Amino acid sequence: MSQPLCFSSFSDIAVIARALDSPIRREMLVLLHKQSMNISQLCVALDIPQSTCTTNMLLLEKAGLVESKQIPAKGKGVQKLCSLKYDKILLPLFENTIQEQKKSRTIETEMPIGLFSDYSVTAPCGIISDHSVIGLYDNPSSFLDPRRASAGLIWFSYGFLEYRFPKNFTQDAHIRCISFSAEICSEYPGHNNNWPSDITLWINGLEVGTWTSPGDMGGDRGSFTPGWWNTNDTQYGFLKTWVIDHQGTWIDHTKRTDVTVNALRIQAYDSISIRIGVKESAINRGGLNVFGSTFGNYAQDLKLVVSLE
Repeated sequence: MSQPLCFSSFSDIAVIARALDSPIRREMLVLLHKQSMNISQLCVALDIPQSTCTTNMLLLEKAGLVESKQIPAKGKGVQKLCSLKYDKILLPLFENTIQEQKKSRTIETEMPIGLFSDYSVTAPCGIISDHSVIGLYDNPSSFLDPRRASAGLIWFSYGFLEYRFPKNFTQDAHIRCISFSAEICSEYPGHNNNWPSDITLWINGLEVGTWTSPGDMGGDRGSFTPGWWNTNDTQYGFLKTWVIDHQGTWIDHTKRTDVTVNALRIQAYDSISIRIGVKESAINRGGLNVFGSTFGNYAQDLKLVVSLE
């Protein structure tokens, strides 16, 4: 998922302005905001030749707005996967803001979905990698299987998964905000696009906000969902981002609670605990699917971004 905000320097203005000064490149950003795409998919969506697409993509990459990586293609060979890097850009108009800008930095950690440190799940539940089932369906003890490290999709009826992220910053660092993003959706046997579920996030044991998923999405294959996985089963989710700053907690730019980054007491712990799940008491207890980089529509696992002042 793209980070909420990009802090750029005064010298970046010309490069970013050039990248945005094109209807084609702006449309590319709109498409990538919805999901990661490869060059061939962008060519089809925009009805342009591959050479034109590649040239324009290089300008977006140079401006730091898009990041690309080589991943295995379906079948054989490799493909260039493009992802939007930021939702917003902050550009200083005067040189005297540069020193203030340099004080700001972000630390990003991406966690494989199978590397949870604690869990409590209720059947129906299961874990699969990009090529096979891990353990047994509907057996919570399979969540202890060491092969879970390669998980591409995890699902359960209600309960939680908990992850411990490292604190890659000094004890005296001042935290401006924290963002967490994941591709998620409801859980229903097979799939059901109209099956709401209240999905909650906790950080360091503190409940920060709940998002209601509209359904368990299937029927059409996800961009990265392996071909062996039945299209009648869950295929893709929604890339959701929680941002906790000094004003409160936001989900996709909408304020949801008054929980602030100071309330998380980040410096009081030796790691950052992230728990995501569905409460047994939830009004819409519709389960949870969590997607890794090899399933769904987004080539990412769980992403935590800490922005320092």
